Amino acid sequence: MESRGMKKWRPFATMPEQYIGLQEVINKQAEVPQPLLTEEQMEQINFTLIEALHTNKQVYLTYYKNGQPITETGFIQFVDSLGNLFVFIDEVFELKNKMRLSELIDIRFA
Repeated sequence: MESRGMKKWRPFATMPEQYIGLQEVINKQAEVPQPLLTEEQMEQINFTLIEALHTNKQVYLTYYKNGQPITETGFIQFVDSLGNLFVFIDEVFELKNKMRLSELIDIRFA
């Protein structure tokens, strides 16, 4: 008869679907509702976007994605108010990111 040797016992690793389900529950609990902006806040965001676009200044963008507010640093490259889109280049990876203006929560100069 042959020995099993050293094998680890992993009782819950037999069901990987369980980990996926638990992670979804945890993410749902961490979600926050998207804040509603006042007219004044939307005007301020608009002015800051236009100024950042024309002066090419670095900005801190706070936007709402997947139930979480996310803050990134970057440069505004393009704003399309009719199409409800803007493009910014993020500072870390220097990637172009397209985003809807409705997802934007706050913008400030760095």
